[in-house]
Formats: sequence, structure tokens, C-alpha cells
Amino acid sequence: QVQVVESGGGLVQPGGSLRLSCAASGSIFSINAMNWYRQAPGKERELVARITSGGTTTYKDSVKGRFTISRDGAKNTMYLQMNSLKPEDTAVYYCNADLVTYYSGSYHLEDYWGKGTLVTVSS
Repeated sequence: QVQVVESGGGLVQPGGSLRLSCAASGSIFSINAMNWYRQAPGKERELVARITSGGTTTYKDSVKGRFTISRDGAKNTMYLQMNSLKPEDTAVYYCNADLVTYYSGSYHLEDYWGKGTLVTVSS
């Protein structure tokens, strides 16, 4: 059993900053990659940023230079530092973990999602 929990969302004015956290816990053997997705009202869910176990990062073009993804491997925790926030960044932000679990005597490649945290950028 694995749990993925996001935190850190809230209301912020345009130009402000927020830091999101995502903690994965449970029967985790290793984490291949962790991702931040977001879904704005009436829109499809989109990938915002990704970080692999080796530390390679990728970003959606519209957040490059403003958002920074990082992780603490020892704590199975990922962060998203969001600066210079814009109203169009308003969305529910979801954490996704691509990981390997170990239970019942075998390894399993699995994908887990958090329930999301709401980020609202408005004056």
C-alpha cells in the first residue's frame, strides 16, 4: 500500500510564490520518477514538471524559469517551488509517482496519484 499526499496549495496574488510538497510513503522499494500535473477548470490535466531518480528535470514551456522541481530521495518527497505566479497557473496540482513496490514476495511497477491541492492566483 502506497500513499501520495500533496500539500502547500492556497491563494496567492499574481507575482507571488508558493511551494508545493508531495510525500510518498508505504511499501516503496524505489522511485523511478515523480511528476507534478495540474488541471484547470474545464481543461485537461497537463504535465507541469518531472524529476527522475537521477535528478533529470523537465518542465512545461510556460513554467520554465518560474517553477523549480526538486526532491529529497531519503524522504521520498518532492517539491515544486512556484515563483512569479500568474492567474493562468490557477489549477488543482496533482502529484504522480512512478515507483517500484515490494510486497507478497515480488516487485511491482506501479503508478500512484495524490488527491490534489488547489492553487489559486488572484488579486
